[in-house]
Amino acid sequence: MHPFRKAVENRDEAAIEALLAENVVFTSPVAFKPYPGRAITAAILRGVMRVFEDFTYVREIANPDGRDHALVFTATVDGRQIQGCDFLHFDEEGKIDDFTVMVRPLSAAKALAEAMGAQFDRIAAEAAEAAEATEAEAAEAGA
Repeated sequence: MHPFRKAVENRDEAAIEALLAENVVFTSPVAFKPYPGRAITAAILRGVMRVFEDFTYVREIANPDGRDHALVFTATVDGRQIQGCDFLHFDEEGKIDDFTVMVRPLSAAKALAEAMGAQFDRIAAEAAEAAEATEAEAAEAGA
């Protein structure tokens, strides 16, 4: 089992975030623009964990060099069954640098968009707080 899958299934937010590269780009199934950076990606993933019910990975597919993974999942959002796939690319250090999610059917994607929209103020606040903490740590390390 891939460490990312294990972290998600264990709902281990710290382990999930530790697997994200600083320059990760998250591409949402319901937003037009991708979201760059670890802080916003980690906040989005925490939001997803709040809105998905009965989440489970049902299949894991990897290329031979281990740099690309597809993790197929099922969940429920606002009473609608959703099926999706997390497409992950890993950099040379084994960190996720590209994270794309696709979901179906359309009715469930719409429910996901609404549920995540309701979370977005909290997601933005969490991301801003994490970014500030990272900047403070960098400043402290440079002092």
